[in-house]
Amino acid sequence: MDLVAIISFCILLLLAYVFDISSSKTKIPSVILLLSLGFLVKQVVNIFKFKIPDLNPTLPFLGTIGLVLIVLESSLELELNKSKLYFIWKSFILALLPMLVTSFGLAFAFQYFGGYSFKDSLSNTIPLAIISSAIAIPSSNNLLKSDKTFIVYESSFSDILGVILFNLIITNNNFGFKLVGHFIFEVFFIIVISCGTTLGLAFFLSKIKHHIKFIPMILMILLIYSISKMFHLPALIFILFFGLFLCNIDKFKNYRFINIFNTIAFYKEVRRFKILASEFSFLIRALFFLLFGYLIETNELFNENTIFEALCITAGIFIIRALFLKLLKLPINPLLYIAPRGLISILLFLSIPEVQKIEIANKSLLIQVIILTAMIMMFGLMKCKNNDTKTTENNTADKAI
Repeated sequence: MDLVAIISFCILLLLAYVFDISSSKTKIPSVILLLSLGFLVKQVVNIFKFKIPDLNPTLPFLGTIGLVLIVLESSLELELNKSKLYFIWKSFILALLPMLVTSFGLAFAFQYFGGYSFKDSLSNTIPLAIISSAIAIPSSNNLLKSDKTFIVYESSFSDILGVILFNLIITNNNFGFKLVGHFIFEVFFIIVISCGTTLGLAFFLSKIKHHIKFIPMILMILLIYSISKMFHLPALIFILFFGLFLCNIDKFKNYRFINIFNTIAFYKEVRRFKILASEFSFLIRALFFLLFGYLIETNELFNENTIFEALCITAGIFIIRALFLKLLKLPINPLLYIAPRGLISILLFLSIPEVQKIEIANKSLLIQVIILTAMIMMFGLMKCKNNDTKTTENNTADKAI
């Protein structure tokens, strides 16, 4: 039985790898294929009546680790320079404002039509308003460099801002200036912690000569994140700081204390760490979506009671996104279509306290919104690919004439 489990595990992850490398060509988001594969495995298990232990408690564990690794991987790709400041600011605005409009708009709708409290409604709508970097970033690999960079920034900001807003809402009962002041203090405190721990981890990376150093690095990052979360601090800010520092350490060369890191050997270690972070991120992301697909019940996926709400929410997401793209004078294609919901939405949904959960925002609604946004992204990217191909063909024909 152990050998069968190992064989199955290896085959599933190899298929996940095939989905990942083929998604840029087929334009089919790997998350749809992973969820489908997990769902198919569940049907096979039910048909042959295999005995599988309860895997539900594993999902939040994998999701938390996946969130840290995905944000770390993303931040290690974010290059900072003065020429990109306006670009970064626009991606920040596009990540923040549509998320606020979507989450608050849905919360008012749930309060009005469902009779729920506004706070509980908001706790349940924030997960639906966040773009998943776990899906958006891999899906953008085949786009123009400028579009891909924008998506990396926007989806990373969306994850971080969404988690901060979610934690702020579920851990505080009262809204007002006191809450704002408390939040500003928390952000300031985590920034101070991030600066110190980032320098410490970078020093560790530069000085340790032992052949095993990256696993302890990742474990320390997870440890610092978890301790920060225990005290309800916006811990993802630390992950963002650390990744940005390593990726842009050459920008701080004017500071004398940074000179200890400005070595060829250190840059090589950072590149190796990036590769390892990407590898681990892929592994945890694949396991998470396979497991989530496995845990989906047929009646949840094809729930007729939530499909109308799911379609309305999905339509609202893309209408709001289109309006803000116009306001910010950003290109509609392909940015409009890349607004998937995924890992972060699932993780936050599972983190909602039982007393704050509302009936209308159930698992069926979440699953359907995730699949609908992923499908729109898939068809949108296919449309953009076809348009690009026609443009190339026309340009070639013009040259020939």
